[in-house]
Formats: sequence, structure tokens, C-alpha cells
Amino acid sequence: MKKKDIFIVLLIGEALALFGLTILRNMDISAMAQLNWVLPIVFPFITLFCFWAAYIIGKKFLFVFQLAKFGLTGALNTFIDLGILSILMVVFGITAGWGYSIFKGIGFIGATTNSYFWNKHWTFQKKESQEIKKELLQFLVVSGVGFGINVGTASLVVNVVGPQFGLAANVWGMLGAVAAAVCAMAWNFIGYKFIVFKK
Repeated sequence: MKKKDIFIVLLIGEALALFGLTILRNMDISAMAQLNWVLPIVFPFITLFCFWAAYIIGKKFLFVFQLAKFGLTGALNTFIDLGILSILMVVFGITAGWGYSIFKGIGFIGATTNSYFWNKHWTFQKKESQEIKKELLQFLVVSGVGFGINVGTASLVVNVVGPQFGLAANVWGMLGAVAAAVCAMAWNFIGYKFIVFKK
């Protein structure tokens, strides 16, 4: 594992911890208050340990290390998406309806912008080519389908199914976003690996 990978993993682990705290605050999980100072210190090292395990396994099964990079980048994208959504829900007090769908879209766009750079330069390590316009168009098409899957799934869970099990609207909104992220992540890995950043 390269020093660059170690630095990137620690950086992403820190970002995950900070976005995670923002999301937990929005969900009113008061029992997590004691994690305010622990999570940003401990989580980057937990992330590094898990990544190191994937690196070791990846020596035997090559795709595992790349999948770990994609998973870590995907986790960062998800937390950016949820963090933006969480902040917008708190600021505007909107947890359902068209406003929620618009907020989800804004979060997705922020996460997708982040995704392009991390996946191109770190996960799939695609070198610059003369076909940058074609690559960007492919990325936008794959991400556009991912956008439809992501926002559509979240909107379905929040606006059609609605809060279940006695959960508060803000908590249900976050759960809808998580379900959407999982569905979109599966599509994005296939699209990015075999269409956009194929070597």
C-alpha cells in the first residue's frame, strides 16, 4: 500500500466522521453526543485498518482492493449527499414533499462532483486522455441514471411509503436517503468500471 493511499484513507475517514456527526445531530440521536470528540480521532484509524485488510485480500483477489477504494469513495459520496441533505432539512425545516426531493437532488449533485474526481484519479486511476469530452459525457450519463435511481428511490421511500415504525420524519428522510444511496452505488460501480473509467 502506498503512502498516498494511507494519507487519502485517513483524510476520507476524517471526512466521514465529521459528516457522520452532522447527520447524527439531524437525526436527534442524543446518545451519540459523547462521540463528538472521539469519532473524529478514532474513525480514520478504523477506516485505515479496514482498508489495509482489503489491501491484503486484494493481493490474492485483485478486484477486492479496487472495490475497497470504490466503497470508501462511495461512503464519502454518501456522507456528502446525506450531510448536504441533513443541513438543508434543518435550515429549511422541510422533511418531505417536493422540497425533500430537491434537497436530495442537490446532495446527489455535490456527491457526484466529488465522485468524479476521486474515482477517476484514485479508484480507477484513469490517466488523462484525448477523449476527456467523451469520458465526461459517459460519466454524466451513468451519473444521470444514478441520479434517477437515487432521487427516485429516496422520494419513493419518503413521499409514497412515508414514515414507518413510529420514526420521526427527519429520521425516515435519512433512512430513505441511505436506501437510495445503496441502490445507486451498485449501478455506479458497474457504470464507472466498465463504461467511464475502463482501461
